[in-house]
Order: sequence, then structure tokens, then C-alpha cells
Amino acid sequence: MRKLSCVRAMLFAPILAVLAAQASAEPPSSYRYLGYGRLISNDLFGDRQDRWRTASFVSSRLFGTEWTGQPPARLGQLLEFRLGAEIIAPRYINAPAWAIDRPYATSESLGLHSHARRGGVDIAAGLNAVITGPQTGLERVQRAAHEAAGIAPASAAVKASQIGNGFYGQLVLEAGRPIALGPQAELRPFVEAQAGVETLVRAGVDLSFGRLGGAGELLIRDGVTGQRYRTLGQQGKSGLGFVLGGDIAHVEDSIYLPGALLRQDRTRLRAGLHFQNKSGYAGFYGVTWLGPEAQGQGEGQLVGSLRIKLNF
Repeated sequence: MRKLSCVRAMLFAPILAVLAAQASAEPPSSYRYLGYGRLISNDLFGDRQDRWRTASFVSSRLFGTEWTGQPPARLGQLLEFRLGAEIIAPRYINAPAWAIDRPYATSESLGLHSHARRGGVDIAAGLNAVITGPQTGLERVQRAAHEAAGIAPASAAVKASQIGNGFYGQLVLEAGRPIALGPQAELRPFVEAQAGVETLVRAGVDLSFGRLGGAGELLIRDGVTGQRYRTLGQQGKSGLGFVLGGDIAHVEDSIYLPGALLRQDRTRLRAGLHFQNKSGYAGFYGVTWLGPEAQGQGEGQLVGSLRIKLNF
């Protein structure tokens, strides 16, 4: 426990230091609503196995003085309010107790984040408040969806062993450096640290090419898949944008994988397509391979991510 506390302190300290040092003097009254983004991820859009990181949702609302085509120089000048929800399940959701490979878990989160660019480096930092367990009500939502589709709901054994009610904080810090490879191509290596519900460090890279999803836009990373969804910039532009990416992580601790269940190495590989026409109809579809997260999980899974924007 002492080692774990030290690791958490090492991750919390730089996030808090960055937020304190870069806090903006801009008066909140000058902020206005700038835009939003969202992403739904589900293995229904992937391998259709209804297991592990089976469903998640994230939504962001952005506020600031203006969007100039890149994040401002200081944290606090561009604010993001983030909502999230996730369902994690064992391999077989109707399994008896002896066949449960990881606990069933549900979570909901509300966060405040900020984005800045200093010296050519993009910085995103924020804090999420996370609740877990039956109090989220997500198990009932999944049960209703399963019953409507004729799929067996979670068994009594799965529900009995689920992650219980809790309230946690989650600090997140990401730093990425966009590198232009041409007028419509960008490479972006990044590093990330998290502490709280899951404590980890991660390194990876994203590659984007095409008219959408690159320079001039603010893309926000989904915590489950690592896919980056569009929020600000280039909203009136038509065309396509292709994305590829991957990352590896060292996981020190996870509320979702207690005791010896935790596998400390974690890998993600992803690809996706942004599209938008002149009328403003836009969308995204991506697929992500998530490597094993729990001991005894013999294979990874394929999760799909989707966003559709329609104008009426």
C-alpha cells in the first residue's frame, strides 16, 4: 500500500502543479459556449460478444472566449465539462460464480477539464468525479436492453460479485505534440497519466490524414478506446479524415480489477473515419482492439465507436 500511495502521489503532483501554475486570469463572465462532441462505444459495433469493456458513452461541452484554430496558451481559458458512463462485464454475463473472469462494474462520471498549447505541446488536464456500483442504475438499463433484444441479462452470481457502490476522484493529464507531415497529415505522439479509479501511465501515437480530424480542430480522447472525437473547428468543412493510433500502458491499480486480477500491461490499437458534408451532416466510425486487462483473459476484444450528427 505504501508503494501504491507513492505512485499515486507522483501522478497527482504534476497534474495539480500544472493546473495551479497555468490557471487563467480570464474572468468567467467572458466565457461563452463554443461547441460539443460525443462518442458512443459498444462491442455491438465490434465483435458483438457482449463482454469486458462492453459499452461506454462520453459527451463534452466546451466553453471559452473564442476558438482560434488551436488551444489557448494557458489552462483555464478553454474549459470542457465532460459526462461519461461505462458498463464492464465478465466474458459471460449470465455465468455462474465459478465462471466469472472479472467483476461486473458500472460507472458514471462528471468532469471539468481544460486544454492548452505551450511550446508546440498540447496539454489536457482535468478532474472527474466517478460513482460506481448499483447506484448508477446502469445495470437496470442494460437488463432492459437485453430483455428487449431477447438476450439473457446478468445472472444473480454476476450481480452479487459486481463492484460495489463507491465515489472516487480521477485526475487525468495528457501531453501530445502534433507534428505536421504535410498539408493534410499529422503525427501526434503523446503521454498520459491517470490517478484515482485507475492509476496508470501511458504512451502512444496518433496519425491523422485527410481534410477532417487534424490541424485547426480540438479532438478529445475517449478514456476507454483512446479514439479522439471532434469538438471544435472545421465544422463547416466537407470531406473525410482517417485516423490510426495505438498506445501501451502500465497500470498500477484499478478499482475495477481488485487483488490479483489486475494485469499491469495494457495495449490498444485503433482506426477510424471522420466524414462531413457541406450541409453539416457529420459522423465518425472507429474500431479499437483492446488487449487483455485481467489475469486469465486469454484474448483481446474489438470495440466499435460511433458518432452521428444530423441537422434538422
